Amino acid sequence: MADVIFEEIECRSAIHRVQAANLPFRWALNPYRTSTQACGYCEGADGRGESRVIVKVNAAEALRRDLSRPEWRSETIAIGTACEPYHAAELRYSLTHRLLKVLRDAANPVTLFTRSALVVRDADVLVELAGSTDASVVFPMATLDEEVRQRIEPASDPVERRLRAMEHLAGVGVRCGVLLAPVAPGLTDDPASLDRVVEAAQAHGATFVHPNVLYLRPGTREWSMPLLREAYPHLADRYAAYYRGPHGARTFTQDVHQMIDELRERFGLARAADATRSGGQLQLAM
Repeated sequence: MADVIFEEIECRSAIHRVQAANLPFRWALNPYRTSTQACGYCEGADGRGESRVIVKVNAAEALRRDLSRPEWRSETIAIGTACEPYHAAELRYSLTHRLLKVLRDAANPVTLFTRSALVVRDADVLVELAGSTDASVVFPMATLDEEVRQRIEPASDPVERRLRAMEHLAGVGVRCGVLLAPVAPGLTDDPASLDRVVEAAQAHGATFVHPNVLYLRPGTREWSMPLLREAYPHLADRYAAYYRGPHGARTFTQDVHQMIDELRERFGLARAADATRSGGQLQLAM
């Protein structure tokens, strides 16, 4: 990894509104910006992107203010939607740990996305959160093939470590699930491969699973496509055909979602967006 430069800033507000209408949350929180866990499909995953991390040093204090506003309605806040909340900066600043404590104190619902096994460090806070409100940890993963994983997300924790972390959290009462991401044509969309991922997820304590088909927004596309042509030249024409815009071909996306629906039914898993709280226990409607 390149030398990491931490740039400290202060933010006026910790949370921001999510504009996408198809997500199960309206608010997001990212204590860091420009993750050091660079991947082959992430915007800014270049030399500078791997070495420069913006650190919102007052994020916990800003979040406490946000949650105390009279207009705040204790809606779910998603952490880690843009940058890995447990990358190298967390070892120095512990912002994610402090943010979880603020959310615990306010009993505010949270969904935490991470590719890092370091999340286990915060198991005690997550257990307390889960005891008072809706709290979920979502582990993105799309393949058990370590060679493919190293190519598409070289700085993230191996999937086996994520599975063990999920098993630990689920074992102490934290609701966990898997985001199958990215489901990429020719790389992570093989039915047998996805079957193995979902089976492993269920075996390690996941109660829900949801797919994310590879999305190549402007900025990401210009970085990812040359890498793809270099690493997987035989897929270049297929991607050119599937990705005339940022979204994958509609038929491909529909096929992926149908495949995951069938896997959910077979392994008794739920959809992440169907979370409800009933009778003091978290339930996910099928």
